[in-house]
Amino acid sequence: MPDLVPDSVNTAAPDPAARRAQVAAALRTRLPASCVLSDPEDTRPYECDGLAAYRQLPLVVTLPTDEAQVRAILDVCRELQVPIVPRGAGTGLSGGALPIRDGVVLSTARMSQIKRVDQLARTAVVQPGVRNLAISEAAAQFGLYYAPDPSSQIACTIGGNVAENAGGVHCLKYGLTVHNVLRVRVATIEGEIVELGGEALDAPGLDLLAVFIGSEGMLGIVTEVTVKLVPKPALAQVIMASFNDVVTAGNAVADVIAAGIIPAGLEMMDRTSVRMVEPFVKAGYDLDAAAILLCEADGTALEVAEEIARMSAVLERAGATAIAVSQSEAERVRFWSGRKNAFPAAGRISPDYYCMDGTIPRKQLARVLAGIADMELTYGLRCSNVFHAGDGNMHPLILFDASAPGEFERAEAFGAAILALCVEVGGTITGEHGVGKEKIDSMCVQFGRKELDAFFAVKHAFDPFALLNPDKAIPTPHRCAEFGKLHVHHGQVPFPDLPRF
Repeated sequence: MPDLVPDSVNTAAPDPAARRAQVAAALRTRLPASCVLSDPEDTRPYECDGLAAYRQLPLVVTLPTDEAQVRAILDVCRELQVPIVPRGAGTGLSGGALPIRDGVVLSTARMSQIKRVDQLARTAVVQPGVRNLAISEAAAQFGLYYAPDPSSQIACTIGGNVAENAGGVHCLKYGLTVHNVLRVRVATIEGEIVELGGEALDAPGLDLLAVFIGSEGMLGIVTEVTVKLVPKPALAQVIMASFNDVVTAGNAVADVIAAGIIPAGLEMMDRTSVRMVEPFVKAGYDLDAAAILLCEADGTALEVAEEIARMSAVLERAGATAIAVSQSEAERVRFWSGRKNAFPAAGRISPDYYCMDGTIPRKQLARVLAGIADMELTYGLRCSNVFHAGDGNMHPLILFDASAPGEFERAEAFGAAILALCVEVGGTITGEHGVGKEKIDSMCVQFGRKELDAFFAVKHAFDPFALLNPDKAIPTPHRCAEFGKLHVHHGQVPFPDLPRF
């Protein structure tokens, strides 16, 4: 794919090599040489995040090891007016960590210290480069764990989770990152250190912690995070329920929630997903089902037995053709392993895939799944559906071949149409992957001029120099005006009040 050039950042430097040398030299006066990468061969691994279709070689990459070095990087970039793209492990799927041609990538991967695990307060204090799963591993000795568990949890870092407000298969019961973080320590573009939130149940002043979580690196650089830990349940079991069609399965999800049951996890996979995952993981999935639901109960043995019985009864009434319940911890983990490996398994049946991330009201699951099936015919591409059905967070995987002329463009259009449908039924264009570069045009479908102006006002309050991850997440009015001329989704033109240039 061609290199991307941001909308508003000036990339017309007369001598890029000289600019690279200038910025790198300035950074090396404040940081150890090992923390600054400027040779293109060294910076190449940072040219994209998990959305590998979009690539851009950065000017310089920095690898700070502590908060003082983060502040030094910010000082240099502010003085030289160099844009900064924060990066964690690079597992993001929306281009949020896509570099800017004349910008610096600030990777927090080396800030990987778990500073403290407090058994009594049930908290952990960690640097942003700590892996999600590592927190649970460190807390396991106390019978505690960190609940959010995105599929990439063995690699993704807590700083990236904060940037994108990540969730995971257990977010229905235990919440997203925003519900499990008590405090973040942030370096601002001015080089100041501020703390948002606190270790108490509430903090004085405005709830800026909730504003910051999910802000995609546009407001500041995370240098430390205090997370909540929860007790490891005494027991957990998973139901695998089979259905003859996806509409019935979608309706069953709504029935479970309507019955007053909040499962620890409630996930759905369609036949395409099941058949691409099963040979890869051997999870024991029903290959004849049009869709399966994975419904988990956790708690005491008595609580789990009661909830499994209630969910089984609801699923049977909803039309389940088969129900299997995990009989051991190994079998429970195996059931979940298939869902968590859906993305890599896509490579078994398609050269490329494009993962979307829209959220809809649960009652609209059946309608949206039917709409996606129609879009497969419209765009001539297959789509595998896996998602956090309990909270309506869908992850359609559009399968395509980037080497085939026009297929990537069709995949992008297919994805945009799915997101427009999510908005149409009362949902939103992202649940946990963020907007980044990928969904910036879809923001024009969801939000109006006044709302986007408000978003820009918040960014300006934190980043008056517009240097932190610019041209991501929030589209300019001009961009939306151009998008409105080229794309009309479901009869709606974004910003009808704006002049067409």
